[in-house]
Amino acid sequence: MEKKHQINLWYAFVALMLVLMFQSWWTAYTTIEQIPYSQFEQYLKDDKIAEIAVKENTIEGRFRDPPKDSKKYFVTTRVDTTLAEELGKYNVEFTGVVQNTFIRDLLSWILPVLLLFGLWAFFIRRFAEKQGLGGMMTVGKSKAKVYVETDVDVSFKDVAGVDEAKRELKEVVDFLQDPKSYGRLGAHVPKGILLVGPPGTGKTLLARAVAGEAGVAFFSISGSEFVEMFVGVGAARVRDLFEQARKQAPAIIFIDELDALGRARAAGPMSSNDEKEQTLNQLLTELDGFDPSSGIILLAATNRPEILDPALLRAGRFDRQVLVDRPDKSGREAILKVHVKKIKLDPATKLDEVAQLTAGFSGADLATLVNEAALLATRRDAAAVTLKDFNEAIERVIAGLEKRSRILSEKELKTVAYHEMGHALVAANLPGCDPVHKISIIPRGIGALGYTMQRPTEDRFLLSTADLENRMAVLMGGRAAEDVIFGEISTGASDDLQKVTEVARDMVMRYGMDGELGNRVYTEKHQNFLGMPAGDVAEVSDVTQREIDLAIKDSVEKAFLRAKTLLTEHRGDLDEGAGLLLARETLTDQDFPAIRPLAEREKSAAAE
Repeated sequence: MEKKHQINLWYAFVALMLVLMFQSWWTAYTTIEQIPYSQFEQYLKDDKIAEIAVKENTIEGRFRDPPKDSKKYFVTTRVDTTLAEELGKYNVEFTGVVQNTFIRDLLSWILPVLLLFGLWAFFIRRFAEKQGLGGMMTVGKSKAKVYVETDVDVSFKDVAGVDEAKRELKEVVDFLQDPKSYGRLGAHVPKGILLVGPPGTGKTLLARAVAGEAGVAFFSISGSEFVEMFVGVGAARVRDLFEQARKQAPAIIFIDELDALGRARAAGPMSSNDEKEQTLNQLLTELDGFDPSSGIILLAATNRPEILDPALLRAGRFDRQVLVDRPDKSGREAILKVHVKKIKLDPATKLDEVAQLTAGFSGADLATLVNEAALLATRRDAAAVTLKDFNEAIERVIAGLEKRSRILSEKELKTVAYHEMGHALVAANLPGCDPVHKISIIPRGIGALGYTMQRPTEDRFLLSTADLENRMAVLMGGRAAEDVIFGEISTGASDDLQKVTEVARDMVMRYGMDGELGNRVYTEKHQNFLGMPAGDVAEVSDVTQREIDLAIKDSVEKAFLRAKTLLTEHRGDLDEGAGLLLARETLTDQDFPAIRPLAEREKSAAAE
């Protein structure tokens, strides 16, 4: 119920109570006379009373002949009979007084009713909020959280590693601060800006930074909050959101997880959803209806742009798409500098080395990494966070927690040692592979009994056929080592097999790197980002599908045979390295030079 209606009801209730009280008082004042109890007894002795009505606290009656200046009816308050007799002996005028209990009686039933009503309203509202109803009178209201200028304390200096995206959004800030001078040549700011990128790269942080820099109202809402169980509620919330923004213009509307709201509409009747389609249609209408010169900017974020409805992405709606990708090495270093301000860092710690070890990490991953390093340093009572803490934190983020309580048998430990050393030696003896940073046979995470960590020397955005084949050989190095040493294979390579199959599938189906199948793509068109899965398989004939399967199988088998041949040639290094690993549990390239990159070892040998 609206607030003004609630106030009107209270006014009506108070007025009714006042009228009833006035009527009761007026009736008593004009027709009934209040007399003392002692006088009542005297009137009774003088036979001046015609009739009486005895009540619990009062006696009401009618005079035979009303005394001079008296009314026809009277009322008196009852007094204890024994006390009345005693007082009568002393010729004292006395009367009873009934305590006024009106307020007490009123509160005795009003307070319990109000309490019950309050509890009912509280629990019903809590239940409605959990169910997404929000109350029958407020289901059409927007759930957007409004942040005014003082609330948005994020600026561009708090966002690092996405310089290109910041440059794109700087135009929005300039327009919101001074729209007249910005449009002096007739240009106008885009109606909608879509932030696109993998999870954790800082899309929401960028949107808040725009609002903080511009100093305007910031409306933040998730796409899933528009859609409810009642048809039409989502559309009403879209209208209400834009109406609120117009009242507080200039303002920024930010819709997070736009794919929950703007998923492509299905053509078939069986897969349609009227509520979602009405909500999307209302959003499209609002995008067409508002003028960007009014000072309202629509920002949205998604990590799945390929499933958005094409009508959202056309010109005139979301005019600009800004890619917020995973940062490169310099970007990761800049992000680390932002996060280490909150911790006590050892001056000897070089953040560029940490950035080099964290290829593929997003901004959120780096924030978690810094926090994990600080926790590790705190746990060992250190005075500051060192590079050692960062290295251990990287291992925890990538491989999981150490499981020293997981006791392996002697045979299992030996198998794991040869398996991990096989990965390391294949990587060390193939050109172009990332150098091995650390080998461990300490169990980590859910199922990892050991791991081999490689340190990328640079960010790579293009990979050749040889690079991918070398990567596949490294992945198969563990299983190949088991076959060379024990003559049998174990289940320890399950994760390796999954990864090597994905690489082989991509080579055949996405990159056209198979000579028999030719230079074509066998996957559906898919807008892909670093680390995101490939698209669905395109419609191909059974014969072509068989050729694809055989090509993938052939690529994996070649990688296995290549790794096995290489490890057979370096059997001495394999045995020596596995023995050291069993003795120490953890090895680096300083402990075992045979796992250093081939080029580095050749250069060292030439120098000697």
